[in-house]
Amino acid sequence: MAAAPPSSRRDRLIPHFPKLVQMTNEVAYADVWERKAMGKRDRSLITVAALIALGREEQLATHLRRALGNGVTREEIAEVVTHMAIYAGWPAAMTGAQIACDVYEDIDSGKPAA
Repeated sequence: MAAAPPSSRRDRLIPHFPKLVQMTNEVAYADVWERKAMGKRDRSLITVAALIALGREEQLATHLRRALGNGVTREEIAEVVTHMAIYAGWPAAMTGAQIACDVYEDIDSGKPAA
């Protein structure tokens, strides 16, 4: 079983939502993200697109970092965001682009992930 990536935001939930965190660790990360039929890089691309389309801004920032760690390039993220403008709407794509820029600035300045 693979360990979930560290997350102080997820860890702060443990006292109040222990089952949700357990399910996140055991189902989302240890099962779904570890399935062999699709690589983590592709899963990251799909996840980023879905989070943009759904407007899940906080989760998008986390998964953009994860996508970069899984080998997705900034240029590929730009393509996903641009593609989402047509399929998810212009505001969703513009918000996604702003969040990506925030993530890039944090990474470039050396700010650790939340």
